[in-house]
Amino acid sequence: MGQDVDHQDFSREDRTRYRAKVRRCLDVFARMLSEFDFAAGQPKIGVEIEFNLIDDSGDPALKNAEALDAIADDAFQTELGQFNIEINVPPGRLAGTGLDDFERVVRADLTGADSKAATVGANLLMVGILPTLQLAHLTEETISANPRYRLLSEQILAARGEDIEIVIDGVDRLSCTADTIVPESACTSTQLHLQVEPDDFAPLWNASQAIAGVQLAMGANSPFLLGQQLWHETRIALFEQATDTRSDELKAQGVRPRVWFGERWITSVFDLFEENVRYFPSLLPIVDEEDPLEILQSGGVPKLGELRLHNGTVYRWNRPIYDIANGVPHLRIENRVLPAGPTVVDTMANAAFYFGAIKTLAFSDRPVWSQLSFKAAEENFHNAARFGIDAEIYWPTSGTVPARELVLRRLLPLAHEGLEQYGVAAKTRERLLGIIEQRCITGRNGATWMIGEFERQLERSGERTHALRATTLRYKQLMHGNEPVHTWTHET
Repeated sequence: MGQDVDHQDFSREDRTRYRAKVRRCLDVFARMLSEFDFAAGQPKIGVEIEFNLIDDSGDPALKNAEALDAIADDAFQTELGQFNIEINVPPGRLAGTGLDDFERVVRADLTGADSKAATVGANLLMVGILPTLQLAHLTEETISANPRYRLLSEQILAARGEDIEIVIDGVDRLSCTADTIVPESACTSTQLHLQVEPDDFAPLWNASQAIAGVQLAMGANSPFLLGQQLWHETRIALFEQATDTRSDELKAQGVRPRVWFGERWITSVFDLFEENVRYFPSLLPIVDEEDPLEILQSGGVPKLGELRLHNGTVYRWNRPIYDIANGVPHLRIENRVLPAGPTVVDTMANAAFYFGAIKTLAFSDRPVWSQLSFKAAEENFHNAARFGIDAEIYWPTSGTVPARELVLRRLLPLAHEGLEQYGVAAKTRERLLGIIEQRCITGRNGATWMIGEFERQLERSGERTHALRATTLRYKQLMHGNEPVHTWTHET
């Protein structure tokens, strides 16, 4: 959930100073886009994966501090809940066998970290929402020790002025309230990063938005929350509600949510940062000493700390990133659509499909967003979150079609073409995109497997809690086997 900050109180003066500083940063960023060389060269990608921690029964293990001490690897970090940790995989190349290399690194890190965490009674699980979570795990007492999380929770609740209400209608119905943002910790994600040049940012971001619904349909992995079967990707509805700073009255007035799909196609990365500043008040008005204009005029690279911190509190599903590496500024798209899991190889297949598809869709003669309304893209997104791989998707020249058919007939060939343009080895792209193809043919992804396994376990035991635990433990066993989810069988 972003960079670390110390716990503190904020005055009206702090917020006034912060607003002025973030606008100054925005002006400097506009100049940088025209004056700086943001050349990306060979495309670099990055991956972040959030994990749940479970005990031997499949229940949440509130032990992220102990687990991180045991793992003793800076690549692993805390997340919001005490049953969450995250791995940040160092960036690498996409071309050649880059995706294979990522898979090997993540598998080795996962295996090693899981073995070490087990010494303190915790195991790592890659899943969008842990099926065994209960309300008792989502309280103020389960927030991680990092001061940022408690501060952010306080600021969101203060901005909202009342407790957070979570209502999700699916197969079952969930209705509850929370006095912190800790229910957001139930959402564990995979975040894909793609370094891009300024001129390429807008078409690639637009393509990312257009395909977000298809990503969800193929990768849904979050059908259960607090004992209820809800959406195939319940994480979307939960994240949107658990960090909502708006009261009902502000929603009725059309105030934008901080977890935001957006409302239009863009022409520049600047559009997104400018929207952040125009629409969203500060949550963490922390001002540093840097004068970005002075740094720019002296030939340096401004950190734009306030602009970046503010961007980190607007939770777009495709987020713009300005960052500096080795003294050189760069831009990235952070794709935040996908849940964690089910396996490392499934994660890499999802990545291959995303990177390949947006490359072709962004730079075709008639880009997809020139034929698709933004509202239709958003409707696709929420429809796919609800129905997963069985969703129907509206697509230009195809109309409303089953997501599986759309992927098989239209989008997989485009993904192959895009990966080839990126220089991805033929064997790599055929193996990984073949996994997406088989999901479409079998109709099985993480969500459908979990639903099927839960039904069998419930029929066997007659008790929901037991069935959810048994489903979680079976999932854990298959996850570590790293066979694609479409090959998973049900316990007999």
